[in-house]
Amino acid sequence: MPRIESTAARLARLGFADAARAAGLVEQSAPALDDLLDALADTADPDQALLSLTRLAERDPAVPGLLRSDAALRGRVLAVLGVSAALGDHLVRHPGQLALLAEPELDDPRTALLRAVGADPADPLPRASREDALSALRVGYRGHLMHLAARDLTGEAELLAVMAELSDLAGAALEAALAVARAEVDDADVRLAVIGMGKCGARELNYISDVDVVFVAEPREGADEAKALRAATRLAQAMMRACTAPTPEGALWEVDASLRPEGRSGPLVRTLASHLAYYRRWAKTWEFQALLKARPVAGDMDLGQSYVQAVDDLVWTAATREHFVEDVQAMRRRVEEHVRAEGERQIKLGPGGLRDIEFAVQLLQLVHGRLDPLLRRRGTLPALAALSRGGYVGRDDSRAMAEAYAFLRGVEHLLQLHRLRRTHVLPQDPAALRRLGRALGLQGDPVGEFTARWRRHAREARRLHEKLFYRPLLQAVARLPESESRLSASAAAARLEALGYVDPAGALRHIAALTSGVSRRAAIQRTLLPVMLGWFADTPDPDAALLGFRQVSDRLGATPWYLRLLRDETAVAARMARVLGTSRYATGLLMHAPEAVAMLGSDADLAVRPAASLLNEARTAVSRHGGDVESAVAAVRALRRRELFRTAVADVSGLADIETVGEALSRLNDVTLQATLDAALRPVAGVTRFAVVAMGRLGGLECSYASDADVMFVHSPCPGVAEREAAEAAFAAANELRRLLALPAPDPPLMVDPDLRPEGRQGPLVRTLASYRAYYARWSSPWEAQALLRARFSAGDEELGAEFTSMIDELRYPRGGLGDDAVREIRRLKARMEAERLPRGADPALHTKLGPGGLSDVEWVAQLLQLRHAADLPSLRTTRTLEALRAAAAEGLLSERDEEVLAGAWRFASRVRDALMLVKGRPGDSVPRDVRERRFVARTLGYPPDGSEDFLDDYRRVTRRARQVVERVFYGD
Repeated sequence: MPRIESTAARLARLGFADAARAAGLVEQSAPALDDLLDALADTADPDQALLSLTRLAERDPAVPGLLRSDAALRGRVLAVLGVSAALGDHLVRHPGQLALLAEPELDDPRTALLRAVGADPADPLPRASREDALSALRVGYRGHLMHLAARDLTGEAELLAVMAELSDLAGAALEAALAVARAEVDDADVRLAVIGMGKCGARELNYISDVDVVFVAEPREGADEAKALRAATRLAQAMMRACTAPTPEGALWEVDASLRPEGRSGPLVRTLASHLAYYRRWAKTWEFQALLKARPVAGDMDLGQSYVQAVDDLVWTAATREHFVEDVQAMRRRVEEHVRAEGERQIKLGPGGLRDIEFAVQLLQLVHGRLDPLLRRRGTLPALAALSRGGYVGRDDSRAMAEAYAFLRGVEHLLQLHRLRRTHVLPQDPAALRRLGRALGLQGDPVGEFTARWRRHAREARRLHEKLFYRPLLQAVARLPESESRLSASAAAARLEALGYVDPAGALRHIAALTSGVSRRAAIQRTLLPVMLGWFADTPDPDAALLGFRQVSDRLGATPWYLRLLRDETAVAARMARVLGTSRYATGLLMHAPEAVAMLGSDADLAVRPAASLLNEARTAVSRHGGDVESAVAAVRALRRRELFRTAVADVSGLADIETVGEALSRLNDVTLQATLDAALRPVAGVTRFAVVAMGRLGGLECSYASDADVMFVHSPCPGVAEREAAEAAFAAANELRRLLALPAPDPPLMVDPDLRPEGRQGPLVRTLASYRAYYARWSSPWEAQALLRARFSAGDEELGAEFTSMIDELRYPRGGLGDDAVREIRRLKARMEAERLPRGADPALHTKLGPGGLSDVEWVAQLLQLRHAADLPSLRTTRTLEALRAAAAEGLLSERDEEVLAGAWRFASRVRDALMLVKGRPGDSVPRDVRERRFVARTLGYPPDGSEDFLDDYRRVTRRARQVVERVFYGD
């Protein structure tokens, strides 16, 4: 007992975790293992190594002596036993294989495994029974695996060599399994090739992994193809069974053929022509990504090589497919979504895991390998090195990613070696983490040091994945650091084109202009631009986004807060990218008010400001300029420009619906008119009272970005002022208002249109209240009453405006409704407008204003209902179209379904008109015929990148249904 206690104390000092148990094992084998304890203490798991060695010594008492006499053998054996309990078990079952570990190198595994199943490498048909052959295959395979693991764990083999040998060993096992299958299946009529995919094809296999394969077959000369394919299918199935069948020695691994065309639903074996026909017509993007790794590994190698050469041409042109980059990124996101509870500790699929690195490298290869053959490498690390040499990835980034990949693969190997099980999840058990840390040479605090190193590599891998995979242009598109070479122009242009830039040469010029130089500004731009370029690529028009970004940056680049804001506030930069790539209108506004970038940071900053608050700000601006009227109005117009930008960004960002946008633009125009009127009326103060009556869309609070301000002017002379003097003052004020708001300036003009006044352009610009009353009483037409339905006070003398709107109520809400003659006249007028006012060459079905089911149709329905019923139903007395429709439905004048159809068409058509202005920066009334322009509008309206036709179909359907309601309700059909 004292001896055991003494041994236990010694073992505890040496680092054994269960010193008492270890001491018992040592005593049982004493003195055979005494002088091996120091060597055992250096292993990853001394307790596990001691247990396995004790069992092995019981099986073969000569083992301790062999280890004492051969230092190289001792190092290999103990390294394996300290990491792999499964290989320890294997060695205990087959102690004769200890001799394999004494060999510096083993024979070619293909030859060895074919001989193991009783086949001649020159004529691989097994001569042993199937059961014996399968067991021998497994024993032979694990002997080679153990030899490789020993060299791996002792540092004799580098990671790339280990992965390559594991892949070649798997290929050899497949060849031997195929030999076993040939003993069961007559293959005289067929040539069968086994194509390695995934890690096996890339020669970067794990210790334990499914082996992904694809089968390709050809009939021999003169053989029937259908019969040959049936034989090839049976042969492939038998080969797969030979690898997975249970035996006393267990199974090898799963052979997974689900990467074949059509996956598990497709035939297991196809001819080369059938493979190519599928890939050319039906293959999805991910299938080309998988083919990147394809390599013949067993069977008819000539046929396999023909297959690889044939699919190579398809692989390296896959990046030209529509939405290729988006498809690859979407697939990666789907993979991430499936990793849940194990996510953080998943070193393969989790954030910062191996798949992050592999996907980023593969995407860059596929995008640029079309033009750069040097990138066509199957393995991840060779491909990453080629990307770095070509300037597609910065050297520091490449080095950091390679280090992370090597670390994670090394950890993955250690995890799988322990039990020879397929796992990618880091354990939480401290003992298991200790074994991993010690196997990696971390002796001081194995658990803490390992965890810190793993987290550091995972963070770096994830950062680089985000940078390279989701923003694939990187710094290499811009100017690289001094230590790196510049990306070639052709390669950079190809990369930009793959992301959706129409003018890659122009984009490169913008990038160079933004990032050239050694200033802090250029340095920050080099940091920002790779991310911004990716965001630009996600917008409808990446080229416009990059141009706009350069223009804004040229204006603000020297301003300290601008680049710092974009660098530090991701939300600002992301929203700016979206706005620049979506709306030329908003970009134009930003060009002249670049400081408005600051409002992009939060949704709250984009909320519509109350009209009273805006009016106070505008009046303050006017008062600051004293008698300088033009300067005062310039300040008002600058305020309007800023608020137009706020509204446009809220619109593009989905923060404001069409009613909110319409009211915000209308109230903003009211404020602009009032503040300008304040300045314009100063010379005539005390002469006459003056009011602006809003009409049309302004009156209905339904302005679009392109709307003029439809108005009428009314005045009332002040007491003691002659009517002529008052009329001249009012006329001067109206003209001054129009002049000031139309002056050439960087800010958008507000065109004041008074053509809806009595007698139109032939009538007086300004009338008194009495003059309006007299005209309407004697000369008014039904269409004028209809136009007055939208009249409301906008600016000027509020009391006068109220008097005017009260005076016209009798006209626009006629008692007893409209007579039949008036209804017929309105219908005739509407029909004539449809026939005459549509622009020449316009497609009526696509005209948002005058087309069937468009804005005019819906508005005339609402207005006819108001003219006929508003006198008796006060709820209909509104200037707003949608409110009128809702009221009509509530009063039973429209069915709820009809109201829903009409309102939906009005909203859709209004959104299209606004989107046209946002996208093009100029007004438009028709759904674009140009496919590219229509795609931009569709994207702005929220459709996916390929949703242009869906948008067109939706518009036709919505307006067609609305027209049916119009025919029934308005025309009485």
